[in-house]
Amino acid sequence: MCITAGDLGGQAFSAGLVDEVVMDVAPVVLGEGVRFFGAHTGTVLLEDPDAVVRGDRVLHLHDTVRR
Repeated sequence: MCITAGDLGGQAFSAGLVDEVVMDVAPVVLGEGVRFFGAHTGTVLLEDPDAVVRGDRVLHLHDTVRR
């Protein structure tokens, strides 16, 4: 199952339901910024990325959540 970032993703992190994080990082700042996982304030440790793909002005990352 896939979920998005924002409050829904933060709730899934808080409930311990997230096993993997796939993120696309681009060098753009939009406005003042928004917390990527909404109101989630806990610490989530990720393993080193097991897949890193470099694109044109974007970096695609795939991480596993450390348990």
